[in-house]
Amino acid sequence: MIRIRTRFFASHREALGIDRLEIELPDGSTVADLVDRIANQFPNVAAVVRLARYAVNRVYLPATTVLQAGDEVAFIPPVAGGGA
Repeated sequence: MIRIRTRFFASHREALGIDRLEIELPDGSTVADLVDRIANQFPNVAAVVRLARYAVNRVYLPATTVLQAGDEVAFIPPVAGGGA
């Protein structure tokens, strides 16, 4: 098992009511596995966490990235911009 730290920002933080969470996952788990675990644990945010971008140790990486013990995964909500 590996322990992963997660961070949530903006709408994710508001919906979850927390900004950090530690989760244990089996060795060899990917970011996608982490997303599935969070979506199952917090069904009210399942749709939005699946649309997030993911930064592993402050680097944007795909959901296929294999996680290592101690990694930090930040969930970055989609940003909608306004026009002028």
